[in-house]
Amino acid sequence: MATSQRRVGASGLVVSAAGLGCNNFGRAGTATETLDGTREVIDAALANGVFFFDTADIYGAEAGASESLMGEALQGRRDRIVLATKFGHERDMGYDFPGGRGSRRYVRLAVEQSLRRLRTDWIDLYQLHLPDPQTPIAETIDALDELVGEGKIRYYGHSNFDGWQIAEAEFTARTRSTGRFISAQNHYSLLARASEREVLPAANRYGLGFFPYFPLKNGLLTGKFTREGGPAGSRIMETRRHIWTDAPWDALEAYQAFCADRGITMLEATFGWLLAQPGVASVIAGATSAAQVESNAAAADAWTPSPDDLAAIDRLFPLPEDPAARM
Repeated sequence: MATSQRRVGASGLVVSAAGLGCNNFGRAGTATETLDGTREVIDAALANGVFFFDTADIYGAEAGASESLMGEALQGRRDRIVLATKFGHERDMGYDFPGGRGSRRYVRLAVEQSLRRLRTDWIDLYQLHLPDPQTPIAETIDALDELVGEGKIRYYGHSNFDGWQIAEAEFTARTRSTGRFISAQNHYSLLARASEREVLPAANRYGLGFFPYFPLKNGLLTGKFTREGGPAGSRIMETRRHIWTDAPWDALEAYQAFCADRGITMLEATFGWLLAQPGVASVIAGATSAAQVESNAAAADAWTPSPDDLAAIDRLFPLPEDPAARM
């Protein structure tokens, strides 16, 4: 069964409720390091109604590898997906470039390279990966507006903005009567809820669709891991073991019991909780196998929490105290 669809904020862009995070494409040591592995995951996504694909120019063992693999794997079916990518991260892209990564010059350089690697004429959602303190946000908006006018991108969004930066970008666009960002992408999960303080309220106030990244905490919120360990060969157990050792196991075990009482899996509960948050347009989950994609797609529509369910989950994973409140 195909996953449901949602509109991105106040825009006309529609995405699948389960999105495909493409940061594993071209990642060394994964099944999706190769074209065959990447194609298998993309095939599974399309077969299960997942058509929102999110990547970035920096993803892959070598910068650009994810986009290049996707460009090849998507030949002949580009029209079937909503393709999002990002630019402006601090990782060296191999460009001989002085200046800010939100500047008109950099935006122009980056988009042409992404279009080439992705083998496409347009990008549906082009996102500024990190705020650029060197460049006025007005210049970045103007450059992105030009790309919309030329048909190279359809919409633009941002990632990792603080609440005040979201407001500044909106104010700048309104006062200058330009186009505006339609989306925000930030770290957000049951184990990382800081975005609820300012980022989510700002996104909702200004009609931005919200995309949480690391929504499953590298798989910790899928139910595959326990206090005793996790799947052999998984990223957590192989390279990010601290995520497992530092996990709040008392809360996670209580969450597992919560899920068992309702006859749902932890993966289904996690998707249900995220999609119940105001403004969340799609849960972008990475995958390295067809089975993971199928599970994520099914989980997106498996369970809708009641207000009582949401309150119970809040008690298990309360929003941490704001350190600034102590000042």
